Amino acid sequence: MAEQKNYITPEGYAALEKEFQYLIKVDRPEVVRVVSWAAGNGDRSENGDYIYGKRRLRQIDSRIRFLTKRMDAAEIVYSQTQTNTEKVYFGAWVTLFNLGDDSEKTIRIVGQDELDPSQGYISWVSPMAKALLGKNLGDTIRVVTPGAETEYEIIDIRYA
Repeated sequence: MAEQKNYITPEGYAALEKEFQYLIKVDRPEVVRVVSWAAGNGDRSENGDYIYGKRRLRQIDSRIRFLTKRMDAAEIVYSQTQTNTEKVYFGAWVTLFNLGDDSEKTIRIVGQDELDPSQGYISWVSPMAKALLGKNLGDTIRVVTPGAETEYEIIDIRYA
């Protein structure tokens, strides 16, 4: 089975890189220092600093491997260079008018590693994003989710 593309915005890639660098240069060396100190204290079987430190080191190494794979597979999409600003593409900020309750909301279509619903960041593989991608300003879309079926009108598209 082919792996799914890992599209990501430049900001999202920078965030992954920042976390990776922090783990490599700050967090991991500090935990290694604590584990080394704790190992020198004798009996390791009841040494909480040693046991917790080793567990934390495994978690850090696991996260580093995960970030490395995600960054290696990442395909950075520079949405600011988009010329057809009347159409919804990856990285777009889209303002929607809910035809059911007359409310507005603004979302941004981003990569799976950038999800943050509290900021309106939705994954490009979500039902909402799939319904939006390729649509034009003024189009009406129907979004079917497990909880409801909602109709929206696209009232604004931005790439800044």
